[in-house]
Amino acid sequence: MSLHLQPVQVATGSDDTESQLVFADGFLVAVLVHLSDDHGDEAGMWFLEAGFGRVDEITPPKFADLEEAQAWITRRLHDNGVGRQPAPG
Repeated sequence: MSLHLQPVQVATGSDDTESQLVFADGFLVAVLVHLSDDHGDEAGMWFLEAGFGRVDEITPPKFADLEEAQAWITRRLHDNGVGRQPAPG
């Protein structure tokens, strides 16, 4: 499995607009948002704005950098078989 990041701007309703779409084997699995200076000690961290499938999280995590975020996403997807169709019936 390989991850691909695509920079985008997300309308979050705050100054947190710098974002990355995260694709795994061509499937969108997450949206990461870079936290602005408005977040004090957490400024500069990356926040899981949205996760899909195994990357969905009730309490979305924050990451020190994109490398940490990618490692976490990879662990979540490791046993999922991203892109596989469910077995019939």
